[in-house]
Amino acid sequence: MVEHSRQLNEAARTVALGLRRGALEPFWLICVALCVELPVFTLAFWFAQYAAVPAPLFSPFAAAGMAMAATVFFMASMVAANVYRSAIMADRVTFAARSILCLILPATGLVLLAPFPDPAAGARALVISLAAVLLPTRVAAQVVMRWVIDMGLVARRAIIAGGGEEAERLIRGLNERAGNDIRLYGIFDDRDDIRSPTQVLGVPKIGGYSDLLAFVRSSNVDLVIIALPFAAEARIRWLLDEFRVLPVEVGLSTYSRDYSFGQQGRAPFIGRISRSFAPRCRLTKRVFDVFFALCALAILWPLMLFTALAIRLESRGPVLFRQPRHGFNHSTIEVLKFRSMYTEMTDVAAKQVVTRNDPRVTKVGRFIRRTSIDELPQLFNVLRGDLSLVGPRPHAVDALSSQQEKFSQIVDGYSARHRLPPGITGWAQINGWRGEIDAAEKLEARFEHDLYYIENWSLWLDFRILLRTPLSLLNSQGAY
Repeated sequence: MVEHSRQLNEAARTVALGLRRGALEPFWLICVALCVELPVFTLAFWFAQYAAVPAPLFSPFAAAGMAMAATVFFMASMVAANVYRSAIMADRVTFAARSILCLILPATGLVLLAPFPDPAAGARALVISLAAVLLPTRVAAQVVMRWVIDMGLVARRAIIAGGGEEAERLIRGLNERAGNDIRLYGIFDDRDDIRSPTQVLGVPKIGGYSDLLAFVRSSNVDLVIIALPFAAEARIRWLLDEFRVLPVEVGLSTYSRDYSFGQQGRAPFIGRISRSFAPRCRLTKRVFDVFFALCALAILWPLMLFTALAIRLESRGPVLFRQPRHGFNHSTIEVLKFRSMYTEMTDVAAKQVVTRNDPRVTKVGRFIRRTSIDELPQLFNVLRGDLSLVGPRPHAVDALSSQQEKFSQIVDGYSARHRLPPGITGWAQINGWRGEIDAAEKLEARFEHDLYYIENWSLWLDFRILLRTPLSLLNSQGAY
């Protein structure tokens, strides 16, 4: 397949424009529900104690602590039991019934631990207080969730790879599935209109396989479903291999029993591709990035100010250098660096590799490149959301090796490293793979380290990389 720079046909481009904004992730619905439930049920537990505990024994702060503990236990039970799923929240009776079941343990614990002189009176106060919030919150949740579902705000946006009879079977199966949360926006197939019609049960064919990668890069889809028969095993394997560069879920209709495309029901001999950057990962990684980026700026601002002054005093021109590079999902971002070259010799397109004693590099530039101080302005990229603190290093859009070869020509599937946001530092960098690419083996090693990081990402791994980064800078080999 070609890279996403390929020009989409008009039909595919029109659909992609309508999918620029992503669907509302179920994870965010859970977060909103928890934010609403926390104060409401904490107040309910608190007022139950206020009503049933005599004034001499009542402590507002102790009651607040117990109310908060009971609410947290209640919400944890709701999350563990998947009660905050959109389908359950849309059913008022089911949502209320399961909520009551989850309330039994925290309410019982509060009755036993709170200083109620009369446990029966305390239980009655709890029932009245909880009923006063349970009824309106469950009715409101059902109304809101039904609207959210009807509007398709939480539906998984999907496209089909493969048309014809298998696509028709898939579409019928999805339409007949109760609670289906998948919406189809187009079919991509290379076959002619006889074997693969231009429209299957109302879903249009909007391009071939060569357009599919570009479409996913240009839009915000959640799922790619391969709809090909068992006999097309070789083609399925080829598509799976091509799709490994995408940060989206890939499902196989041939091996799906109920067309839910959930975590269960994996293909017996062809692996299913999961999303590499799910919403939970995005939230935790973003919080991690913002916190540590602010800490780094608070510590390093004097060094950054001194560096800016040194650059300004040595040569004319701007202090910062801006360069377009590849970001998450192969998008283009503008990365900030301290300028290390003479202004008239800067190479925004990165067409000429920086080598040892390069005359384009200033004296200050040589030092800040060797020590990686030139990368510090990228902390502002992190705060802006373009970069992460840790991730595969962003390469220039048209990056070339010392032999004037494009990186995508040296490594097959090079853009697979864009399945996570790029970072200021990364697994490859702390293992010594930084600097000039003067041999294919160097880029291949860097690529392998990046893929290892993507497949094994965790906050603990990010923290380890951050801790090891200062020590790795002592090895300046290849950094000119």
